[in-house]
Amino acid sequence: MTAHGDAARTITTALPTVADVEAAVARVSTVADPVTVRPSHVLSDRLGITVDLVCEYRQPGGSFKIRGAANAVLAAAERGATGVTTASTGNHARAVATVAARAGLRVRAFVASSVSASRVRALTEAGAHVDASAADQTAAIGAAASAAARDGEVFVPPFDHLEVVAGQGTLGLELAAGHYDAVLVPVSGGGLAAGVGLALRAASPRTRVVGVSAERAPAMARSLAAGHPVPVPEIDTVATSLMGDLGPDNAVTFAVCREVLERVELVGEEDLVAATAELHGLGHPVEPAAAAGPALLAGRPEAFGGMRVAVLLTGRADTS
Repeated sequence: MTAHGDAARTITTALPTVADVEAAVARVSTVADPVTVRPSHVLSDRLGITVDLVCEYRQPGGSFKIRGAANAVLAAAERGATGVTTASTGNHARAVATVAARAGLRVRAFVASSVSASRVRALTEAGAHVDASAADQTAAIGAAASAAARDGEVFVPPFDHLEVVAGQGTLGLELAAGHYDAVLVPVSGGGLAAGVGLALRAASPRTRVVGVSAERAPAMARSLAAGHPVPVPEIDTVATSLMGDLGPDNAVTFAVCREVLERVELVGEEDLVAATAELHGLGHPVEPAAAAGPALLAGRPEAFGGMRVAVLLTGRADTS
């Protein structure tokens, strides 16, 4: 096989380990900022829970996605890649474009037609060639994978990829020093939850990792209940970054999440809207998907009574 062929291979056949997460630290640290944690006295006093807000929306590009993108894209560059192709609801593709530009790689992004014009514009401004013709997130991923295989480029999917998961896991390693009773992680395809859970299981095994999804985007919850990935219809939700399912060929995130998540909880639209508004009032300009954890705490504080809880605020609201 040629060097270019080696670079174009997608790494999805093995499950990530904590060693993969540890190896990702060097790459991720060149692009992402160290974790920013802010205690929330307002939420803590009201709910009777010690709440720390993990402000990943402050990362370059506006979300935690920079971690997985940095690890996957920089690893591809090390193997000789000259271009990458990705698919996303917006945040992942923006992160891939940001890292690829730094590494001097071409980047294409396939997104669903429902993705907002502001996100498409942000991708274009980041240097990506954008295809927004897919009917939904699953179709966008399929189109991106096919295009990458056809053109000999590296496909960097939004979640189901060893190096993406390992990159997201660097957040878990940073959070381990907090010795939390629980960490609440928004869940869509499961890349962040898998990585954070994998890291915390090794570095802080006492910490419970709880996934939180929108009621209208219950892919991981339904898949875990069924014992295998199951498709879900893509229904409009205010938490657009949580839309989509695990994909018909899921090879990584379901298997890892099944091992490292204590459970996945669902939150409704009104609770997401209310939690988003409260976070904005507290100075955290997050998108609704990032408010999934606070929405869960507000609706079911008794489930976390007396605990010290880290709540991941995963992405910034669109500002363009």
